Amino acid sequence: MSAVDNTPTNKNFLSPLNFKFIMKRAPTINFFVQKVTLPELTLPAFNIPTPLIRIPQFGDHLEFGDLSITFRVDEDMQNYLEIDNWIRAVGQQSYSAYANLVAKSKITGESTTSEISLTILSSAKRPNYEIVFEDCFPTGLSGFEMNTTNEDVAYVEASASFKYTKYEISKVIA
Repeated sequence: MSAVDNTPTNKNFLSPLNFKFIMKRAPTINFFVQKVTLPELTLPAFNIPTPLIRIPQFGDHLEFGDLSITFRVDEDMQNYLEIDNWIRAVGQQSYSAYANLVAKSKITGESTTSEISLTILSSAKRPNYEIVFEDCFPTGLSGFEMNTTNEDVAYVEASASFKYTKYEISKVIA
């Protein structure tokens, strides 16, 4: 027996099926989310030049990748239009729409940015970790295809990507 036991206490694998997604700004999308891609986190390095070699050093600014989601579009297109209208308002397609967003409070989730939370569930379907993305705003919304040649019903899906200022991962204490 070794002096250090490296056996994990929890031997269950993380299931990609066990999550809950909540976006304050677009609440109808929450039920229809099919896939969430947790963004990458990088710390770019830089080199210090010397006469013989370049010495790599860690950087001082974190870089966050985009948060991406895929969702099924509801029959009334309400969830798709929530993101579409949000992008148009922030992109200042209409000054009045933008002014309305700026005037609203972040707390209500109706402002230019929104909080997004992703709760990772344990194998027993209990909240295990929560990832909170702050000051999120949409940067992309995919189109979708309508196709009468499909033999089976393939429900319409769309994707959206979001930028944010930061995210925090915390253990849910039960």
